Amino acid sequence: MTISMQGKRGLIMGVANERSIAWGIAKAMADAGAELAFTYQGEAFGKRLEPLAASVGSDIMVDVDVNDDASMDLAFQTLKDRWGTLDFVVHAIAFSDKNELTGRFINTSRENFKNSLAISCYSFIDVAKRASEMMPNGGTLLTLTYQGSNKVTPFYNVMGVAKAALESATRYLANDLGPQGIRVNAISPGPMKTLAGAAIGGARKTYKHTDQNAPLRSNATLEAVGGTAVYLASDAGACTTGEIIRVDGGYHVLGMPQPENLG
Repeated sequence: MTISMQGKRGLIMGVANERSIAWGIAKAMADAGAELAFTYQGEAFGKRLEPLAASVGSDIMVDVDVNDDASMDLAFQTLKDRWGTLDFVVHAIAFSDKNELTGRFINTSRENFKNSLAISCYSFIDVAKRASEMMPNGGTLLTLTYQGSNKVTPFYNVMGVAKAALESATRYLANDLGPQGIRVNAISPGPMKTLAGAAIGGARKTYKHTDQNAPLRSNATLEAVGGTAVYLASDAGACTTGEIIRVDGGYHVLGMPQPENLG
């Protein structure tokens, strides 16, 4: 069955480059017929995004700082003026000081804890509030998480706590917005070779380990994550909300590495 997103309009937040998970989702949604708008933060990311947005026929790009209310107001007003309504939003925004994504979690600083939670979790709540006002006929909100939210993962540190909060927020938002026909879900890929993933200590070893031990003997691909997002945001996902959908080759079901990798 081919899933169509023809006639649907959505906002993609968090494309850093062509290897971003957000870009894999954007490409899949555009291929399914969706019309897209994008946000980015800062001139450097804007320059990287411009040719990607153009390649999927989008001319709507807005510079946004999710920690700034005026910036967020402008972004959603721009969309309201251009489209009037929204069908979906993909929130692929997270941040932590990379110096605290090595070493011990116990050394997390107060400032980085607050900043990580604000950007990685609260921004989704803020986006949901603004986007839901543009979804009179229902819609879909998607965010991205990682298994470090509920299982200790080397060097993931404060991001694990932030993703745990994000997953909880996903459930609460699903309950709040369900009566309006708005579905809220999170996708949890395994380790992927992205700009954000590279900031985490031991990223290469983690990627190799999961690739060798997942039941499918493979990490997630951008295409697989994109396809999952299309399902969730399309009419095919009409009765799915409040879920954390894992796209990790099955790695999350394991209690130990595969026998050949036990040392």
